[in-house]
Amino acid sequence: MNAIVVLCTVPDTATGGRIADALVSERLAACVNRLPGIASTYRWKGAIQHDTECLLVIKTTRERFEALRDRIAALHPYEVPEIIALAVEAGAAAYLDWVEAAMRIDGPGSVV
Repeated sequence: MNAIVVLCTVPDTATGGRIADALVSERLAACVNRLPGIASTYRWKGAIQHDTECLLVIKTTRERFEALRDRIAALHPYEVPEIIALAVEAGAAAYLDWVEAAMRIDGPGSVV
């Protein structure tokens, strides 16, 4: 399985939209879902923090991960952004084929 899912939190939906547009337009991601209003609790610089964030759920491929990671880091306002890749163990064949097609630089990125 070549597809992976990358999780990334951002401070707000505007930032999430900007990063999502860049990743998809640059073919670093096939799709980015933005889930606003998540509540995050974490330790930062010795203190417990509570923030409302937006979670990006990014579908990409293993081959594009390093470029995607570097692009997120360049666009992200956080000092240490969350960029976590999860393996896709199984999925609908047509969807996974679409992810692969969308990532090809020379391909249309669409099965329609």
